[in-house]
Amino acid sequence: MSVTTVPLRPVSKGGLWLLWIGLIALLGIGVAFALTHTPRIGFEVVKEGSGPSPTKADIVLIKYEGKLDDGTVFDSNEQAPLQVSQVVPGFADALTRMKKGGKYKVVIPPALGYGDRAAGPIPANSTLHFDIELIDFRSEAEVRAMQQMMQQQQMMQGAPGGAPGAPGAAPQP
Repeated sequence: MSVTTVPLRPVSKGGLWLLWIGLIALLGIGVAFALTHTPRIGFEVVKEGSGPSPTKADIVLIKYEGKLDDGTVFDSNEQAPLQVSQVVPGFADALTRMKKGGKYKVVIPPALGYGDRAAGPIPANSTLHFDIELIDFRSEAEVRAMQQMMQQQQMMQGAPGGAPGAPGAAPQP
């Protein structure tokens, strides 16, 4: 006979079901908590655009102004071409919700911006406020094709027989 032996009573089938139901309920509460506490961008439509929205693979042409919480402008541009996949996650999320011609106000929490690292004039853990106008967007393939066409036109202008300048002008030494 052992002094450390403790008799265990068997668990009924009803008790096992209650254990499983409790475990599933606990997991469900955990998932709901995680979903409601995931950082999200603030997104306000000032002027609705039209047509489809860009994807992360697209290149957008936007007009924007970025500010910090205190109103300090850290960046602005009248016509900025940006590849959606190359910007911070919150900005990419906003761009993929926008439509051409629309104007939007976007608030990006630090977790979806630069996080705990500083970036130029932007201090670490900064909430970013943007006014954005989506002027246009194209796929990366369309932009490459346009660039190739422009390069070909430039080469043709510099090629013999297509010399720039007045017709009949004497060649420059």
